[in-house]
Amino acid sequence: MDRKSFLKSGHSPSLLSSFLYFDVSFMIWVLLGPLVVVIMADYPMDAAQKANLVALPILGGSILRLVLGWMTDYIGPKRTGQIGMLITMVPLVWGWQFVGSLGELYIVALLLGVAGASFAAALPLASRWYPPQYQGLAMGIAGAGNSGTVITTLFANRIAQHYGSWEVVFGFALIPIVIVFIVFSLFAKDSPNQPAPKKLADYASVVKQRDTWMFCMLYAVTFGGFVGMANYLTIFFNTQYGLSAVRAADFTTICVIAGSFFRPVGGWLADKIGGIRMLMMLYGGVAIMLASVATLPPLAVITPLLFIGMMCLGMGNGAVFQLVPQRFQSEIGIMTGIVGAAGGVGGYFLPKILGNLKMITGSYTPGFLILSVIALSCIVLIFIVQNQWKKTWVGQGGKARLDQSTITS
Repeated sequence: MDRKSFLKSGHSPSLLSSFLYFDVSFMIWVLLGPLVVVIMADYPMDAAQKANLVALPILGGSILRLVLGWMTDYIGPKRTGQIGMLITMVPLVWGWQFVGSLGELYIVALLLGVAGASFAAALPLASRWYPPQYQGLAMGIAGAGNSGTVITTLFANRIAQHYGSWEVVFGFALIPIVIVFIVFSLFAKDSPNQPAPKKLADYASVVKQRDTWMFCMLYAVTFGGFVGMANYLTIFFNTQYGLSAVRAADFTTICVIAGSFFRPVGGWLADKIGGIRMLMMLYGGVAIMLASVATLPPLAVITPLLFIGMMCLGMGNGAVFQLVPQRFQSEIGIMTGIVGAAGGVGGYFLPKILGNLKMITGSYTPGFLILSVIALSCIVLIFIVQNQWKKTWVGQGGKARLDQSTITS
C-alpha cells in the first residue's frame, strides 16, 4: 500500500478523531468488566449475577447503536458523536456519586451502553472519507479504538485499590472523555460525500436483504466475541485460577491487547488478500483456540491460547468491515448501526453463556466448547454464500472491485 496515497485519499484529522472517540468510549463501555471483581466486596454476586452485570452495558450499546446509526444519517457523524459523548457522562457521574444498591448499578451498567453505541458514528465518520480500496485500513484504524479496553483492564482495578473505592474510577473516567470531546469538536469533519438521510423504508429495505443478516451473524461472533471476552475474562481468571482483582485484570489486558491492536492488521490484510479469505482463516483460528481453552489447561498455557484467540477475533472485526462498505456503500450509516448492534448482541450472550453454564455445570468447559462450535458455523456460512458474493459485488477472495457500483438489492 502507498502510504501517501492513503493519506491523500481521505481526511486524517477526522480519522484520528474517530479513533479517539471510539477509544475513550470503548474504555468506558467495558468499565464494569474488571471492576466487578472489586464490586463484589460491596455487593456479593453469584456467577449468573456477575455475568448479567458485565453483559448489560453490551446490551445497552447494542440497542442504542440503532439510534445513533439513525442519527448519523440525519445529522451527521460529528454531531452524533458529540451528543453521544455528552450523554455518556451521565452514567459516569451517577456511578461516581449516587449508586447505592446493586439494582442502581444495573441501571448504570445499561446506560454505559451509550459509549458502546459510539461505533455507529465513529466508523461512518472515517469510512465516508475513503475510497473502496482503503476501506479495510481506514475502518481498521478507526475501529482500533477498541484498544480503550486495554486502558480499563490495566488501570481500573489499580485505581480502585489505590483509593479504596471502585466508585472513584467512574470519576476518573470523566477526564479523558472531556478531553476527547474537545479534540473531536475541533478536528472532526463530516465528509462532503454524506448520503441523503434514510427513511424508515430504507431501513426496512436493508433489513430484508440476506447479506445484512449474514454480516450481522459474522460480526456477532467476531466483535461480540471480543467485547464479551474482554468484559468477562477478569471474572474467569479470578474464579478459575484464583487470581486477585488486579492480577486477573492484568492477564485480561494481555489478551485484550491482541484483539485491540490487530484489528487494523485484519483490515489491511483483508484489503490485500480479501475479506472472505481472511474470515475463513480467522474463524478457524478462533474455533481451535477456544476448543483448546475448553480443556482448562494451566495458566501459563491458557493465556497464549486466549491471546491468539482474541487476536483472531480482533482481526476478524477489521475483515468484516472491509466487506460491509463494499456491499452497502451508500447505506454505511444504517449498516454500522445494524451490524454493530448485532455485534453487541453477541457480546451480551457470551458472558451469559459462560456464566450460566458455569453455575449449572460447575465448569467453564461446556461454554467454551459451544463458542468454538459457533465459530466453526461461521466458516460454513461464508463457504455457502461466497460464490454468490463474487458474482454480484465483490472481487476474488473478497477484494474490493475498483469499478464497483453500489449494491442496494
